[in-house]
Amino acid sequence: MPSGNRDRLRVQGSPARRGPLPGRAGFGAVATPYAFILPAVLLFSTFSVYPFFLLTCTSLLDWDGISATKSFVGFSNYWSVLTQDPVFWRSFGQAGFITLLALIFQNAVALLLAIAVNRRLRGASIYKTIFFLPPILSEIVVGLIWFWIYDGNFGIFNYALKAIGLGALARPWLADPRTALTAVAIIHMWKGFGWGFVIFLAGLQTIPEELYEAARVDGANAWTRFRHITLPLLAPVCVMVSILTILGTMQIFALIVATTGGGPGYHTEVPITRIYHSMLGSSRFGYACAQGIVFGLILLVFSLIQMRFQRRST
Repeated sequence: MPSGNRDRLRVQGSPARRGPLPGRAGFGAVATPYAFILPAVLLFSTFSVYPFFLLTCTSLLDWDGISATKSFVGFSNYWSVLTQDPVFWRSFGQAGFITLLALIFQNAVALLLAIAVNRRLRGASIYKTIFFLPPILSEIVVGLIWFWIYDGNFGIFNYALKAIGLGALARPWLADPRTALTAVAIIHMWKGFGWGFVIFLAGLQTIPEELYEAARVDGANAWTRFRHITLPLLAPVCVMVSILTILGTMQIFALIVATTGGGPGYHTEVPITRIYHSMLGSSRFGYACAQGIVFGLILLVFSLIQMRFQRRST
């Protein structure tokens, strides 16, 4: 018999190799993906889910945070937050005032500086570094520096006013109820404009230069190019920066603690400092947890609005 026929018979007569039956994959194949995500799930559960569960449970109690006695009060803490705490809601208004100033002035300065640096100025990399320095500094350090600048007796700001003949305007800026909130807002804007600058600059660099060149050929001036090219193409970035500004400013805390502590007379109190004072200043841990959940729900609403605006802008 020819060798080719023998080989063919040998192949035909050999038993077929069985593959895995459909729907009966091994345990290892099923468990492997879950093993990869297990560390992340454990970390998230330990540092997010479990603390939130404890926070929710504590918000239903009357507890000073120290004693073993805990009285269940149900939703009484939430009712007190919503109807009997005018300072808490006043703190929202004051945080909203800082947020409004940041949306208008901080983001405007960030956009103008981003446009200037995007024009390939000499030393642009140096400007990028300088403008991004304030956001990476510690809020406590920044607060202490500006506290000395605003000092009513030895502050540089009052000294400069006196040097230019405006000494009548000198005052303890952070201790005066008329100026404390605006002074804190200026510190916050100085520290935060760098984030918007970086994001705006990244957005500007995605706009094709050919569009500007075509507009110049058609005789469009700088304002027309900004209005009809830059702004429309930068709209999604503007929405994102605005929402980040709102969420970030509403959660301002360390800067307030380092400068005014919420004073004078609650004039610079913001939601998180109010929660902080309820917890540690008044030893009302359950009530502070209820304030935190209410505050979180309000921020959740802002986040949902953010998602809706982003969908529309894209």
